[in-house]
Amino acid sequence: MTPETAFFTNDAVVLGILMATLALIFYSTSLKSFEKFYKIVPSILLCFFIPGLLSSFNIISAADSQLDETASRYFLPTCLVFFTLSIDIQSIKQLGGKALFVFFAGALGVMVGGPLGIWIGKLIDPSFLGQNGEEIWRGLATIAGSWTGGNANQLALKEIFQPSPAVFAQTSVIDVLFAELWLGLLLYFVGKAAIIDKKMKADASVIKAIQDRVEFETGKQKNPSFQELFLLLAVGFGITGLSHLVADNVAPYIESNYPNLKAYSLASKSFWIVTVASLSGFILSNTKVRSLEKFGGSKIGTLFLYFLIATIGMQLHIFEAFKNPMLFLVGLIWILTHAIFTIIASYLVKAPFFFTAVGSQANVGGVASASVVAAAFNPSLAPIGVLLAILGNAIGTYCGYLTGLMMQWLST
Repeated sequence: MTPETAFFTNDAVVLGILMATLALIFYSTSLKSFEKFYKIVPSILLCFFIPGLLSSFNIISAADSQLDETASRYFLPTCLVFFTLSIDIQSIKQLGGKALFVFFAGALGVMVGGPLGIWIGKLIDPSFLGQNGEEIWRGLATIAGSWTGGNANQLALKEIFQPSPAVFAQTSVIDVLFAELWLGLLLYFVGKAAIIDKKMKADASVIKAIQDRVEFETGKQKNPSFQELFLLLAVGFGITGLSHLVADNVAPYIESNYPNLKAYSLASKSFWIVTVASLSGFILSNTKVRSLEKFGGSKIGTLFLYFLIATIGMQLHIFEAFKNPMLFLVGLIWILTHAIFTIIASYLVKAPFFFTAVGSQANVGGVASASVVAAAFNPSLAPIGVLLAILGNAIGTYCGYLTGLMMQWLST
């Protein structure tokens, strides 16, 4: 086995390992000997970090697997359908502008943090920005797009700034590493949201109302028959199929005929898949189809969600960043600046921790991570993460472009 090759590369084996890992985690939560442990470490955090450790030690690898793509393409839109079927739109309207304020503060933190990291790194080692004749700032600029929008914005900035393959590979590691570490930290604090809200004097009553309403609806659930289960899956995967059909036709059409719209991620298939799935769920939540929730839609959606979390964790390579310590320092300063801006914004408007976590991930993590964090609070809240992440897709290229220009100026 070479350092670049994982020990297990067969997806059937990797799938078995991930499922066994998830099963062991949730089995251990029922054991009395682990009771104190899980009061400190939430189970959802282990679902994320254990696959990350397996990947870091080259036991499994996201690079050699199609499971992460399967989860994001098929399971993510399906679980979004199930989560949005029971959504209370009127309650979401009551959330107000606090979520947007925290979101935009987080984006500003990314735009400030990148140049700040380069400036501090340059003070320590002026040569790190031009090692081997490479312009490191070009690769770092693509992270700015990723952390204010998503992968589509990152690739758009890659086309604009043209980093070399070597530089792009290095900075992509920094991107994934710190984004995933930050995601893991937020998932850890989800279990302590009530304590944080109390200390911040934040009003979480609206979010609590949504959760209580969903728990009341969940209490009405019945044991579904074989026929009802298939009906539920048909709706979920049927809408996912429709989402792919729309994406396969609309995205290439826009790319060919309206290339300027690529800046808004409208030429991205992922954008259309998530948008159509979420919108369909919203529409169906106002019809009789909403009654399917009593057959366990949210429960199946949560099952898919945990598998998605495990595949996201596979992308975490903890040791890679240490190969270039200065880039590691830049990434650390960058994500900390974003965190500080987001936390200060939440404190100023007394926003609940939910807005801090979801607003941050709508920037740094994109649709998948934002919906994962929102659903970690309660499955009914997942659409809020999706809506904010879509906003990030719209502004990410512009924010990243301006950040890249600042990085270029600091690098000269």
